[in-house]
Amino acid sequence: MLRSSIPATIDIQYEIDPGCGVVIADPTQIHQIIMNLATNAYHAMEETGGCLRVNLRRVRLESGPLILSGSSPGDYAILTVVDTGVGIEKGIQDKLFDPYFTTKGQGKGTGLGLSVVQGIVKSCKGDISIYSEPGQGTEVRVYLPLVESKVQKAIDQTQAIEGGTEKILLVDDEAHIIHMEKQMLTRLGYRITAQTESAEALEVFKTSPGAFDLIFTDMTMPGMTGFELAMEIKRIRPDIPVILCTGFSDQMIEEKSKALGIDMVLLKPVVRWEMAQAIRGALDKSKDVAP
Repeated sequence: MLRSSIPATIDIQYEIDPGCGVVIADPTQIHQIIMNLATNAYHAMEETGGCLRVNLRRVRLESGPLILSGSSPGDYAILTVVDTGVGIEKGIQDKLFDPYFTTKGQGKGTGLGLSVVQGIVKSCKGDISIYSEPGQGTEVRVYLPLVESKVQKAIDQTQAIEGGTEKILLVDDEAHIIHMEKQMLTRLGYRITAQTESAEALEVFKTSPGAFDLIFTDMTMPGMTGFELAMEIKRIRPDIPVILCTGFSDQMIEEKSKALGIDMVLLKPVVRWEMAQAIRGALDKSKDVAP
């Protein structure tokens, strides 16, 4: 997702430890942390280009100089975002977490990014640190406490991912998102037809309405919204389950979805197990009510 929004003059590198462990956090808020930090890094390198590095690893913090202020000793996941940009002057580094304070030019920032990130991190009982040198770049470290292995096992059990072999029509106007979702669902065994234009998706469905078992569509798309696409599809085949994905949490969206017969509304960013669980649930429900 970062690659599609950051120009090619900035090289993106990442090193993620898949065995890092589990933290207790809201996936949407973690997404917000990464996007805020990456956006700050991008603006620091916007004029000159450079390298953006994102790392995730596990570390044990003991008591003493290694432990952060207000944090307890223990195992932590450290998310590190590093840029090779202009850096931050020493005189203003103490103000970086102040609401509405920004080092960006007019129209490029509200000054709420780091303040929001700090609030999320603190709510997860973690901490955040920033090291920067003018002309040398900036490194931001987010420390999130890891949960015990028995808690991780319980989370894994409750989030077991079940796939299937049904045919799904997947619709999203953002190519990188639809590529990721298609790859994930294909690995779960589903047969995927992916479309980046809602009008074309409708034509594909009209050609063979009986070929699909479920529609998974984004809400905000040019030309024809997810609502409009769902309405047209339901006119042709009222029984087919439809899942709508949106970046906005709104009661009106929920109510309109129910009125159109949409089975479920998922809030972006959708994590893998949540998407798989919603699809499996909608498919199984449609089989139970089939004549």
